Amino acid sequence: MGGRIADKCWRNIPSHYPHVILDEFVVMPNHVYGVIFTGDEDVGVQNLEPLQMDGPREGKFQQIVPKSIGATVRGFKIGVTKWYRQNTDIHTVWQRNYFDRIIRNEDELNRIREIHYFQSRKMGGRFTP
Repeated sequence: MGGRIADKCWRNIPSHYPHVILDEFVVMPNHVYGVIFTGDEDVGVQNLEPLQMDGPREGKFQQIVPKSIGATVRGFKIGVTKWYRQNTDIHTVWQRNYFDRIIRNEDELNRIREIHYFQSRKMGGRFTP
């Protein structure tokens, strides 16, 4: 059921973030893969405070950059988390942060699509082209 909810939230991203174009999406047993095109050279990369700090947290790195990949991923994770919290007893759905990669050309994009497809087959995930 969780995979279907993640898929639904993924497909709804453009209605909340019209500046992005979705490519493939893979729901794996314990994580997801997805490709998002922003159509913008400025992806809004930002620094985040580390989990462990010697002093008090300042919060200066916690600003969400509008229209960034971070804002888009955050919105997706919020949608899935809200569903889980309203419909199950699971409250911690995601690990902190996410892993991203800038895809620089068509060959790299095709390699990533192929890796995602074969990983989904191997691990029993659901591939959405």
